[in-house]
Amino acid sequence: MKVMWILIALLIVAIMGSSLGVIYSKHQTRKIFVNLQKIHKQIDELDVEWGQLQLEQSAWSSHGRIEKIARKKLQMTLPRADEVLYIRQ
Repeated sequence: MKVMWILIALLIVAIMGSSLGVIYSKHQTRKIFVNLQKIHKQIDELDVEWGQLQLEQSAWSSHGRIEKIARKKLQMTLPRADEVLYIRQ
């Protein structure tokens, strides 16, 4: 009879330990999921920023803008036909 009570007590302790383990693992899973959601949000924000930077780069590097700057700041012009030299090998 006494052995049975000890066995029941051990089973109750085992059940409590198992329950605490389940609770802990569930809590860890939720923490990890929240971190994962934050990372996904950061990825989305970085994707948006990347798209904006690509648009900005294409605007800054357009041929018309580069030609305008070359003409204005560097006083560059297209050469006349008689100023072009062809080099043959």
